[in-house]
Amino acid sequence: MSTELTVLVLAALLQVVQYALFAIPANIELGTARTLSPRDEPIDPARELGRTTARLGRALNNHFEALALFTIAVVAVELSGKSSLATQLSAHAYLIARILYVPAYASGAVPWRSVFFGVGFLATLVMLLAALF
Repeated sequence: MSTELTVLVLAALLQVVQYALFAIPANIELGTARTLSPRDEPIDPARELGRTTARLGRALNNHFEALALFTIAVVAVELSGKSSLATQLSAHAYLIARILYVPAYASGAVPWRSVFFGVGFLATLVMLLAALF
């Protein structure tokens, strides 16, 4: 398996970890009556979840968005045969940035959350451009 595909799988596993980091405290804070219900009434995360749990939920949602673009970048690099040291390093930079993003977001670390997001985004952009050119 290529470096880029390996990092993609690791990024997907990070998403699983993030899901657990959010879901466990959210289930505790909301209670099983709420989490097992059909949730017909909308949830107000600011009111019903603790600050850190709500932040972990937003970080998880952000990873869903970032992982979609990163997946496209990995597939484009793989199918174009343009894997290089630059794309491999970019893949690693993406993963490291996404790992660091979680505690930065959960703790409210300003400006680090944005810095780590930017690093991951730029790493993805490098991969997309490498696949094109």
